[in-house]
Amino acid sequence: MTPSIHGHEVMRKMIESKQSYTQSALRIAIGEWFGEGARFHTCSANDMTADELIAFLAAREKFFSHDDGFRVDETQICEDA
Repeated sequence: MTPSIHGHEVMRKMIESKQSYTQSALRIAIGEWFGEGARFHTCSANDMTADELIAFLAAREKFFSHDDGFRVDETQICEDA
C-alpha cells in the first residue's frame, strides 16, 4: 500500500522552493517530490491524487496569485500536521 502524504508537506515544499507554480507545474513538482503514484490526505480529506489535492487546496484558498502562477499562503497552513 502506498503511504499517504499530508497536504502540508506539499505546501512546505512549495514554500521551500520560493517559486510560483501553475497547476501543471505543481503537478509535475509533486511527482518529482513524492513520486507519481503518491496519495495525499489533509485534516479533512483522504486518498487524493495530486490533482485532487491541488483542487482541494485551491478551493480552500491556500494559494495566492503571484507572477504567472500561485504560491502558498503561509498564513493558511493549520498546525495539525
